[in-house]
Amino acid sequence: MQSKQASNPANATLVYAGTYTGPKSKGIYYFRLQTDNLEVSQNITLVPLGLAAETENPSFLELDLKRRLLFAVNEVGKFEGKATGAVSAFSIDPSTGKLTLLNQRSSMGSGPCHLVLDKEGRFVLVANYGGGSTAVLPVAPDGRLGEATSFIQHSGKSIDPKRQTGPHAHCVTLDPANHFAFVCDLGLDKVLTYRFDAQQGKLTPADPAFTSIKAGAGPRHMVFRPDGRFAYVLNEMNSTINAFSYDAKTGVMTELQTISTLPAYYEGPNSGAEIGIHPSGKFLYASNRGNNTVVLFGVDADQGTLTYIEEQGTGGKTPRHFGIEPSAKHLAIGNQDSDTVLACRIDAGNGRLKPSGVFAACPSPVCLKFLPPARGAKASAFHPTFSATG
Repeated sequence: MQSKQASNPANATLVYAGTYTGPKSKGIYYFRLQTDNLEVSQNITLVPLGLAAETENPSFLELDLKRRLLFAVNEVGKFEGKATGAVSAFSIDPSTGKLTLLNQRSSMGSGPCHLVLDKEGRFVLVANYGGGSTAVLPVAPDGRLGEATSFIQHSGKSIDPKRQTGPHAHCVTLDPANHFAFVCDLGLDKVLTYRFDAQQGKLTPADPAFTSIKAGAGPRHMVFRPDGRFAYVLNEMNSTINAFSYDAKTGVMTELQTISTLPAYYEGPNSGAEIGIHPSGKFLYASNRGNNTVVLFGVDADQGTLTYIEEQGTGGKTPRHFGIEPSAKHLAIGNQDSDTVLACRIDAGNGRLKPSGVFAACPSPVCLKFLPPARGAKASAFHPTFSATG
């Protein structure tokens, strides 16, 4: 029997999990974050609330915290009879947290695997891995998606004969100023740079049009430090991170450092998966599939370079993704091949993860997003009050 808080999550922090659907999974699942005592890691648990929405292969999610909307890619190869994937828009029920589908649109390419909402909430930018392309979809005031306002097809290849015979756009990242969009293309070993018109939803190639990454590295995901001075690219195929200084006026990135995501003792197979930065800008996290860890780096305040601090085992296989709570109190890790999600407390002083040791069951979790209570919501006695920014 669910507790009163579990059945009424309006004032709770929720965690949404995107999955790969199939025999085990039906779509997007959600949980209530329970933090009876923030000082004791074991008291942090994710209470399952069930299926939030049935939808096919929602492998990456994005939230609009102000309008209480959720956007998901549908990582498929066919939509409405065409060789393309889709993007779905959902409203979030304020009392239950369940999702209601508003509409779906073509992602303009097959296998969309990542999307981001622009800073003004007017456009969603999506990366199509299978199609090797990038598209921009407008978001109406009510959250419904419109037809694409921009589409760019990538071309070329790199050196790996199995994975880099063509373009594979893996993520879209906007700079903090909302002026430039960066697309990590694993198939090209490039981070492509576009000027982003936030009024018209248009992408145009910048000058220079891309930043080259080491051949065979396979750039996957990218984050900026919140102050916009530095950017970090996680490379899937060689398990490294590139640190860059960033010129916000020109969109130019200058490489500062390449550092491994792996602890020195590990020599087995691995692929880099997710990268995330603490809202303070002091700490950076990356996940390893194979080593099955989330690693912590310190970020130099002035130089932007990374220093390896420690790794934290995820207690499962294939940690494809992790989500950081906007308040930076918690981090949730999705173990894709163990069907589990692990919640951790983040030490505010040193960034270290304190895992709860209690796993939540979730089928094939591949993306995790925190939804804090709406502004003005009355926090329950069991939950701290969280900011809805971030």
